[in-house]
Amino acid sequence: MTVIETAREDMNERERSALVKRHCVVSGTVLLLVFAVTPGAFAQHDQEKNNRDKGQQAQQQHQQQNPKPAQQQARPQQTYGGAYHGGVQYNGPTYGGVHHSGVPQHQGQVRSGFVQSRASSWSNEHQTWSQRGGYNGYRVPDNRFRSYFGRDHFFRISGLPMVFVGGQPRFQYDGYWVTFVDPWPESWSPNWYETDDVYIDYTNDGYYVYDRMHPEFPIAITITF
Repeated sequence: MTVIETAREDMNERERSALVKRHCVVSGTVLLLVFAVTPGAFAQHDQEKNNRDKGQQAQQQHQQQNPKPAQQQARPQQTYGGAYHGGVQYNGPTYGGVHHSGVPQHQGQVRSGFVQSRASSWSNEHQTWSQRGGYNGYRVPDNRFRSYFGRDHFFRISGLPMVFVGGQPRFQYDGYWVTFVDPWPESWSPNWYETDDVYIDYTNDGYYVYDRMHPEFPIAITITF
């Protein structure tokens, strides 16, 4: 082997050695970076997982402490209005009076209210609308009046929504509020509003409630919405 070839061989050997060293240095650096970054990444992942777990536990605890109320089924509402007797349920529930608040009135309240509105002497206490100066309340349209009012459209007061205003009964009929402005005759049965059929009619000068058992005693009333 010549001197030149020997020199070339030594140079190639040194280059290979240098390449091996650089490879080792690069590989070591990469491994150091991997080991340096990996624990931080795992720590961050564990922290995020812990945060998610805590959030889920807090949400479950809140749901247990504050359960959603069960959805209530809609209750059908009792309605009035129709083709027969103005839609009044002739055999509807007795003492069906309902206060404006929606609280049903029991038997004692209704009976007490009617006792207070009873006349001591109906012939002296009753007044016609002419004597009162004429009727100036709401007037039911003629077509509706023919359909739901008059002697052919009778009902019983006890099955209707009811309140007492100024000691006088007020009941709801065909969407209207009917208010007594007269007392009822002392000769009638105390529970006439339960047992007797009545109807509303317009006679001469205004509206009156008539008891079919005693049509000679018209009770003056007003009609409002």
